[in-house]
Amino acid sequence: MKKLLLGVALFVATISHAQKGSVLLGGNVGYSSEKIGEATSKNFEFSPKVGYQFTDNWTAGVEGSIMNIKVAELEKTERYRIGGFVRYTVPLSETFSFFTDLGTGYQTNSANNAKGMYVNMTPALFINMKRGFGLNFSIGGVNYDNIDGTNDLRQERFGFDFGKTFKIGVSKNFQL
Repeated sequence: MKKLLLGVALFVATISHAQKGSVLLGGNVGYSSEKIGEATSKNFEFSPKVGYQFTDNWTAGVEGSIMNIKVAELEKTERYRIGGFVRYTVPLSETFSFFTDLGTGYQTNSANNAKGMYVNMTPALFINMKRGFGLNFSIGGVNYDNIDGTNDLRQERFGFDFGKTFKIGVSKNFQL
C-alpha cells in the first residue's frame, strides 16, 4: 500500500508557469484515521485532475475522486465523484504561483446507493520544483454538496473550512 501511495504521489501533479496550449496532470492522495472509543475509521482518497490550459492564466478540465471508508472492520463504503473544474492561476515569481480551483460535478455513495452533486472552491499555492513539476498546498476552501439515498434522508452540507484542513498535491504540465 505504501509503494502504491508513493507511486501515485509521484505520478499525480500541478503547474506553476504553464503556457497556453499545455495539458495539466495533477491531483491529491489522502489518508486519514480516526478512533472514537473502540471504533476506528480509516479513509483513503485519490483525486486526479486533467485539464487544458487555454490561456496563460486559465485552465479547464475534468476531475474525479475515489474514496474508500472503512469503519471498525465491518462497514466499507466507497464514494465516487466525477466533474469539471476551472482554474485561474496568478504567477507570483519563477518559483511561486497562486491559483483557485472551482469544481462541480456528480457524486455517489455505495453504502446506501446515494447520488448527488458537489461544488467547491479551493485557493492554493503552487511551488515550482523543476520543469513544471511542483507541489500544491491548500488550507481549506468553500464546499457544498448534497446526496440523496434510497432509504436515507436527503443530506446537504455547506462547509467553510479555511485552516481546518491541509492538503498537499503534486502536478506536472506537459507542452503539446
